[in-house]
Amino acid sequence: MSESQIPDPKLQTQAVALGRQIAAGGYEARFEDLRRTLHRLRRSTLSLVGLGIVLGILLMAIFAPQVAPYPEDVDSVHFERVFQSPGREFLFGTDEVGRDVLSRVIFGTRISLSLGVTVLVISLTIGVPLGLIAGYMGGPVSTFIMRLTDVFLAIPPLVLALAVSAVLTPTLENSIIAIAFGWWPWYTRLIQGQVLSIKEEAFVEACRSVGANPWYIAFKEILPNCLSILIIKVTLDIGYAILTGAVLGFLGLGVRPPTPEWGTMASKGRLHLPARWWMTTFSGLAIFVTVLGFNLLGDGLRDAFDVELE
Repeated sequence: MSESQIPDPKLQTQAVALGRQIAAGGYEARFEDLRRTLHRLRRSTLSLVGLGIVLGILLMAIFAPQVAPYPEDVDSVHFERVFQSPGREFLFGTDEVGRDVLSRVIFGTRISLSLGVTVLVISLTIGVPLGLIAGYMGGPVSTFIMRLTDVFLAIPPLVLALAVSAVLTPTLENSIIAIAFGWWPWYTRLIQGQVLSIKEEAFVEACRSVGANPWYIAFKEILPNCLSILIIKVTLDIGYAILTGAVLGFLGLGVRPPTPEWGTMASKGRLHLPARWWMTTFSGLAIFVTVLGFNLLGDGLRDAFDVELE
């Protein structure tokens, strides 16, 4: 190596120092954005109510055996206390085989949350990479992905979930598969639209100019700029996924008894209306409160991040 090709140590030191300053500035800007987002979120009363509901549901699911007054009633039978109305001993009453409805509603949070979260994880795993590829790569690959996405989007997710569930054996796992089967295209379409608007930004052009790998640009530069809208979409969709799972259970295509799933409990309770109203009422209220909590939180996050969903 000639002397002219040997890098100047002074220039190297200056370059490293400049890089650290740029990185520090980027971290400070992100911290400031986060601080402003949290401030806007705190100013929204309904968002805080939604956050409180969601946190309460999460804690109830985690500590269900400690919170439920009769944790053994998840799958036990007590014929001596069949159809007891709500009272001091059984706040939500008992069902057709004497099980405490309150305990089963509390344990039902685990089933519903696991269903909603798993559906969203599967949908993100499939939909986000396909959206990135379609939006950034373009060409025939993008056309194929988006036409396939349009085929799935042409069918309402609930109708598609009902069709898939009718083919599969009614279990929790198959309910998750049936719902996720029609949910991933929404994330493909969302990310593809975001990538199309972001990939022409100056920082992406700078990465291309220095020869960065397209996969690096897509997953390391573009995807982080889609996180805010993804967080909002996921928060809103968890409630809808739980509601869809409850519909499958209500129609007999979801989780089977004696598993304490809210839709299945409401379906069993409707057979005893109106005399035994509490069996359907309290499981339905659990669905309502959960979906409401996630929707309020999602709306608050949307306002806090100041973005619009397509």
